[in-house]
Amino acid sequence: MKDNAAMNRTYATLLILIWLLLRTPFALGKDGDVSEVSYFADKERGWFWYERLPEPVKKAKPEPEQPKSEVLQPAAAETESKPSLPDQAAPAPLSSAWLKQNMERYLNRAIDDPSQENVAAFYYLQRVMMDKAERFTNAARYVVMSDPQLDETVRRPVATYAANEANHQASVVAEKALKAIAEQAGILFFFRSDCPYCHVQAPILAMLENAYGFKIYPVSLDGLPMPNGFFSQFKRDQGQAAMLGVEQTPALFLMKPPRQIVPLAQGALSLEEITGRILLAAKEAGWIDASQYQTTQGIRNTPMLLPTAGSISPATAQDPLSLIQALQRGAQLGSTP
Repeated sequence: MKDNAAMNRTYATLLILIWLLLRTPFALGKDGDVSEVSYFADKERGWFWYERLPEPVKKAKPEPEQPKSEVLQPAAAETESKPSLPDQAAPAPLSSAWLKQNMERYLNRAIDDPSQENVAAFYYLQRVMMDKAERFTNAARYVVMSDPQLDETVRRPVATYAANEANHQASVVAEKALKAIAEQAGILFFFRSDCPYCHVQAPILAMLENAYGFKIYPVSLDGLPMPNGFFSQFKRDQGQAAMLGVEQTPALFLMKPPRQIVPLAQGALSLEEITGRILLAAKEAGWIDASQYQTTQGIRNTPMLLPTAGSISPATAQDPLSLIQALQRGAQLGSTP
């Protein structure tokens, strides 16, 4: 009897446990966020007695709203702080700026799609550019021939007979100037006996000496004479070449006693190149005036359009007529090369 009573109690206990298990949810949510899941609804997972349930998500507390009077509207604030930029006006159709921007586009369109309309449109625009260029050329010719300060034929004629006369006058003035310079200065000539360029430069210097009277002062860097016999009466270098910075031979210097020395070249020159450099060096040294030098170049002495710094204001530079008048006044002041 005792055994039956014990079995009954055990059986009753098991029934109670099964009933409790069926009534107890497997997972409970909070505030109804997670639905109840029983073992029978999720039996494939089995019993996970040590399974840790996820922590419930804490809802963030809403921040207190600011009064509407204190809330700034960023879009409106940015609109008020940043003024709108004016739109740049597009160039007028068929203007030079418009053609510069669009000619390549029309050309590429005609190449990619060579329809009659595309090809014709490009060539019509090209004709517009040619007509504009012709109109500018005609206007430029008229403006230049009407103003002697712009006409280059005033400075240097292009007609053959006039150009020949200009060259003749230049040679006469240059010869006179070179002879005058030769009375004041000589040519310092550094050479080496084994320098082939010195050998061919020596006869040119002899011609310069005979034609204009320049005194040649030869200095040998290696202490030996040239094998061709030119300038056998020479001086040995005593450090003068190093003082003058001679690096290559032949080296030529225009020397005016007692202490004026002007470099001409470190390398072989023709007679015409030597005389041209002598005249330029004499002009820079102040031995001949600028107008005389300009005449030796076959160019008529005319004023140069070289206004002094700050003589033309930005406002004057923006107005074509004011700019022309300012440049003309500067030339009339006698600005010479």
